Amino acid sequence: MDQTAELFALARNPVPSGAMVGMFAGPDGAPLRFARWAPTRTPHRGTVCVFTGRSEYIERYFETITDLRRRGFTVAAMDWRGQGGSARALDNPRKGHIADFSIYDHDLAAFMEQVVLPHCPAPYVALGHSMGGNILLREAVRSDSWFERMILSAPMLEFHPDRVAVPDAVARGYALVGSLLGFGHAYVRGGSDHFDEGGVYDGNGLTSDRERFERNRALAQAANHLTIGSPTIGWLRAAYRSMALVNHASYPARVRVPMLLFVAGADTIVLPRAIEDFATRLKVGRDVMLSTARHEILQESDEIRARFWAAFDAYLGVEARVG
Repeated sequence: MDQTAELFALARNPVPSGAMVGMFAGPDGAPLRFARWAPTRTPHRGTVCVFTGRSEYIERYFETITDLRRRGFTVAAMDWRGQGGSARALDNPRKGHIADFSIYDHDLAAFMEQVVLPHCPAPYVALGHSMGGNILLREAVRSDSWFERMILSAPMLEFHPDRVAVPDAVARGYALVGSLLGFGHAYVRGGSDHFDEGGVYDGNGLTSDRERFERNRALAQAANHLTIGSPTIGWLRAAYRSMALVNHASYPARVRVPMLLFVAGADTIVLPRAIEDFATRLKVGRDVMLSTARHEILQESDEIRARFWAAFDAYLGVEARVG
């Protein structure tokens, strides 16, 4: 089996037992990595499909996968095209690139059709973080969606001003013009092959939990083949286009899949207010504010994660005893 089709383990981040891991084919034949697990507790409750954020990979969610299995869920996860153990879009595998988020839509469909529907029990719940949440919002307006519910963690609706050094309109113009001039495959200004989320704990925007931060940093260093560097100008343009789509005034009313959106109040990656505003316009959803959480809610402190899981359990009707 190709190295990328395996799951990488550290002593502090072991692979949950019983993993089934492999590759499925994207619509163009590109090999994309998946993994799935059976639940470890009854009653069995269907399947949670885990969709990661930009630059992430399945291994970062082993703790979350274990938590879900203890709740009676089958779990299926995938690596988005261009990151983790999936096929990379460009000759330089470090570049985080996509031409259009519709490509992610088609890869999600292939994942469901080849991995989830044949092997995982219904009903299906989607759990998406950041970019994964944005992609799920694109799915949520379909009348024939596979998912009965969606749980979105800090979905990417608008970049936080602290993340973008220039006004939003300037950044959008930069991405558009750069792509039209043929620089879509180039790194964004200041970008590089370096994985920029593996630095020091102090001042990081991802989590207030030092132990989980260091675990993820060690994982990135040991499994460098799963990480990517900065996004390309093309990815940036695609992201702005997808955010504009889901932020259109009419879009929340078109959402058909009931959903719970978690807002990280101390987020400096995506803008918390944009998520709150979106949730108020939903007909079939609401938000939960975790006021002290940074961007990666599922990688946060025990106290913040406990609040997440309490809301998750209440929303899906899971009994409290999951230990």
